Amino acid sequence: MYSFRASTRVASQFRATRFPKLVRTYAEGKSYEYLNVSTPRPGVGFIQLNRPKALNALCTPLILELNSALRAFQSDNAISAIVLTGSEKAFAAGADIKEMKDLTFANAYGADFIESWSDLVSFLKKPLITAVNGYALGGGCELAMMGDILYCSSGAVFGQPEIKLGVVPGAGGSQRLTKAIGKSRAMEAILTGDNISAKQAGEWGLVAKVFDSPQECVDGAVKTAEKIAGYSQIAVKAAKEVVNKSQDLGIREGVEFERRVFHGLFGSKDQKIGMGAFAAKQKPEWTNE
Repeated sequence: MYSFRASTRVASQFRATRFPKLVRTYAEGKSYEYLNVSTPRPGVGFIQLNRPKALNALCTPLILELNSALRAFQSDNAISAIVLTGSEKAFAAGADIKEMKDLTFANAYGADFIESWSDLVSFLKKPLITAVNGYALGGGCELAMMGDILYCSSGAVFGQPEIKLGVVPGAGGSQRLTKAIGKSRAMEAILTGDNISAKQAGEWGLVAKVFDSPQECVDGAVKTAEKIAGYSQIAVKAAKEVVNKSQDLGIREGVEFERRVFHGLFGSKDQKIGMGAFAAKQKPEWTNE
């Protein structure tokens, strides 16, 4: 949850308009202070963090807006997959230290401070692709890892430098980073506060793909989201569920759970449509039922 402080010169380099052109403004009449929200492709929801002067440092108002936008996409049957990104300079350079520096234990523990920052992993059933450019430090790294698929460009920088502030990661950094890159590497990163380069992130399995440029990273995320949106929403939801269960269950229990979900899908219309179309060498027309 560490905040990387930016100079005025750096903040002025925030380019919010280079990413996908907006087809329409999502949820007409709904405005956000810290987000740009749109639908750049059929079935794809797009959210861009927009707090340029602070390099997208995370604060509770921003997180509440993010949860609201994600819930809106979750309830929209026209949206099948979501992309979350920041600017070319920073996905999110950390948490806003000004918001937390004067908290006491009673304040933080009593009010469950930053619990809302992890809400999206419990309510979001649709795939979320996080596209990281620039800094993803502390809370920014934690938010990026909450995505189901993580992409980055070659200049991305990850890290959990909370140790430098006398604290530890508080929004899942120690848990998700360890699962992603292993105990030894995660321990080194968290205990030293050292950054993880895009190259390391790719080699260690923290990210699915490393793109040459920020624009290619975001375009790649949107392309993947559009591809996912072309499949049955029922099957996509089930696929996300079974993969996530692998993080909680042992291999035997996980395989049994997967098999039950697999069997259950034979009760869907889309299973009949998909297998029937394959047998007939036709393109399936999904009903999402």
